[in-house]
Amino acid sequence: MRAMVLQGQAPIERAPLLAEDVPIPTPAGDELLVRVRACGVCRTDLHVVEGDLPPVRDRLVPGHQAVGVVESAPPDARVRAGDRVGIAWLRRTCGHCEYCATGRENLCERAEFTGWHADGGFAEYAVVPAAFAYAIPAAFSDVDAAPLLCAGIIGFRALQRAAVPRGGRLGLWGFGSSAHVTLQVARARGARVHVLTRAASHRELARTLGAAWAGDVGDAPPEPLDSAIVFAPAGELVPLALRRLARGGTLALAGIAMTPTPPLDYARDLFYERQVRSVTANTRADGEALLAEAARIPVRLTTTTFPLAEANRALGALKRGAFAGSAVLVS
Repeated sequence: MRAMVLQGQAPIERAPLLAEDVPIPTPAGDELLVRVRACGVCRTDLHVVEGDLPPVRDRLVPGHQAVGVVESAPPDARVRAGDRVGIAWLRRTCGHCEYCATGRENLCERAEFTGWHADGGFAEYAVVPAAFAYAIPAAFSDVDAAPLLCAGIIGFRALQRAAVPRGGRLGLWGFGSSAHVTLQVARARGARVHVLTRAASHRELARTLGAAWAGDVGDAPPEPLDSAIVFAPAGELVPLALRRLARGGTLALAGIAMTPTPPLDYARDLFYERQVRSVTANTRADGEALLAEAARIPVRLTTTTFPLAEANRALGALKRGAFAGSAVLVS
């Protein structure tokens, strides 16, 4: 099969992903073999490729938003050959620790992640434990479903962590793949959403999708915010977002990696019970809930597709903010 293989972390401008012919993976006893049709391109993939996340393997196929068709399945699996499934970031947990036992498997210290600990979806085939595969709603094409498997799920969890009240005022800093899904979910729940992002094309997409207001990252929204989410991996936005919160507001940080955060001034940034919460991966329940809610709304995905062999170009475009919405590789 064809796969885009990372053999050493490097800036994406050096095209570190190499197109190779590699054997089709052999699934373990609890795993599905999936023929990948589409795989979303995520900023976490960029963090893996460029070294913001430490390497855990010498050779790796990135990608953790894969949609495809099951080629083979264990006899006791809830899915069968021919079913369409999604492969997401959370790949495996221990199932026994205090976090797994209390519905917080995203915090499992032995968790493994697709496209980091194990080969992912930048390939024609991938394997995934059957218990961690998602059924894909018929409402979404392969290309439209792919970004939901991380961008959508993380945005969904970020909304929970941001404690957005019904009909509340929500600010989104950064408007990439995740935020363009999150805006739609928040609006469907009755929130007024304000978007702050540098790219004019991203602000235009936000308005098209129903943002109440869109401005640059340093602009002041027209009203104080009950909640905010920082999607951009830029620590300097944290104090800025906190200053836009009303008393009692909550800020969620949705990225897996972020540049250093400047010192916070207690009286200016945190007093009056303002809160800061991080977002760490997701539970399977998050993924199932997001897919169901996105199908009900329904969420409209804005996508730019690239051939599998152009994964370096897709990640480079992501880094530059060269497209609005989500990028998806197609086999």
